[in-house]
Amino acid sequence: MENILNNAAAILILLFLIITFFQSGIDKIIDWKGNLGWLQGHFMDTPLKGLVPFLLATILLAEVIAAVLCSVGIYQLIFIGEGTIALYGAILSCIALLMLLFGQRIAKDYDGARTIAIYFIPAVFLVFLLQP
Repeated sequence: MENILNNAAAILILLFLIITFFQSGIDKIIDWKGNLGWLQGHFMDTPLKGLVPFLLATILLAEVIAAVLCSVGIYQLIFIGEGTIALYGAILSCIALLMLLFGQRIAKDYDGARTIAIYFIPAVFLVFLLQP
């Protein structure tokens, strides 16, 4: 119980990232064709238009790995009192969000970019909380 109380903020943000990235990853897996079609239209007039399938797979991989690392990180924080894997999950979450932000900016989807920035704030704060 002491580890939970001592790491409450980190655990809550980790849960936020797990929900965010597992849901996003599952959506991409279940509706690959729909996501791919929408993104190909979204990036049609950008230099990324020919890379959409590769970039979608890359972001899917980053999101799922980030969610897994955050999940293992919660376990470690609660039961061991160690936050290294949680820190890796937080860092990868930030990298995934930066990749998404880059795509939104390239596509000139400024509302989408603003939304990504909102997710980035707690993620980068988590990196700060977990640094040794």
